[in-house]
Amino acid sequence: MKFIVIIPARYKSSRLPGKPLIKLKGVSMIVRTYRQCIKAVDKELVYVATDDSRIKEECLSNEIKVIMTPKKCLTGTDRVFEVSKKIKADTYINVQGDEPLFNPNDLKKLIKEIRKYPRDVITGYCEIFDKKKYKDFNVPKVVVSQDGHILYASRAPIPSNKKGKLVKAWRQVCAYAFPKKQLHLFSKKKKKTRLENIEDLEYLRFLELGVKLRGLKMSTKSIAVDTKKDVHAVNRKI
Repeated sequence: MKFIVIIPARYKSSRLPGKPLIKLKGVSMIVRTYRQCIKAVDKELVYVATDDSRIKEECLSNEIKVIMTPKKCLTGTDRVFEVSKKIKADTYINVQGDEPLFNPNDLKKLIKEIRKYPRDVITGYCEIFDKKKYKDFNVPKVVVSQDGHILYASRAPIPSNKKGKLVKAWRQVCAYAFPKKQLHLFSKKKKKTRLENIEDLEYLRFLELGVKLRGLKMSTKSIAVDTKKDVHAVNRKI
């Protein structure tokens, strides 16, 4: 089974413009994410997918393979699809470019899982212990079935109760595995699906298209960077 790892990265983030190039203790976020990935797989299997020449130059200056994709891509997953038109593989692994502390062991775990379930879309999740993260609309939450599939994802605090208290909850870890067939199905939609658009969570498109998402429990070490507060948190961890 052939797979490659793709790190989508765009410059025009609505909440944090220029996010991939933000320096974290002197090293850009995109380079840090890449370095975490090549601790788990051969660097020849890892690509950055971007639409911005500044990110491209940053990658080339750090000897990172980079592929230019159209600016019209709706999401990072659509950007992964553009790469699939240029590089053939059975499975495309997506590690978001704003995961500078991504745990390499989670990537190894994901690769093992795609060998067991090569036809499934697989996505990472981990438990939330912090009440602030549970309430934070920048943190996507997921609900997982007893057989390990994702039932729903939301920026709202779910699952919840009448008092709105954290009892048991899980958040998304931004690492996915897409078999070619499901990736092509995703890409056929030229605008965001209804729930995907409301929540601004791209993998809801799979659920709305009737594609099951297999959840994979990952570590709690990663910090997805969406705000300046997250940048400070990552710097403290580093």
